[in-house]
Amino acid sequence: QVHLVESGGGLVQAGGPLRLSCAAPGRTFGSSVMGWFRQAPGKEREFVAAISGGSGWTYYADSVKGRFTIPRDNAKNTVYLQMNSLKPEDTAVYYCAAALHIAPMSSSDTYDYWGQGTQVTVSS
Repeated sequence: QVHLVESGGGLVQAGGPLRLSCAAPGRTFGSSVMGWFRQAPGKEREFVAAISGGSGWTYYADSVKGRFTIPRDNAKNTVYLQMNSLKPEDTAVYYCAAALHIAPMSSSDTYDYWGQGTQVTVSS
């Protein structure tokens, strides 16, 4: 009933920037927590960043803090993941997600809707 669509993935050199977008066609998630997760081959899906719907509070994993930001544009019903100073270890499939209820933002179990993922590959 709700589909999130990620875009913007691709290949990028280490140290470079990349911006991912997550859109929710036909739905408004202005009051929802929006999060980004990633999953590398052979590893569990891990939390990357999240932003609250009301206050705009942001929360980042230690591994990306200072390098990534998660702006959102409620008018466009879109959330972004701005990635800077990328490292090869950032290589993963990145997923966006939306949570309809209050719960820990860093937990994947919190989120009700997920996108299909977009591949980010960082070369060295």
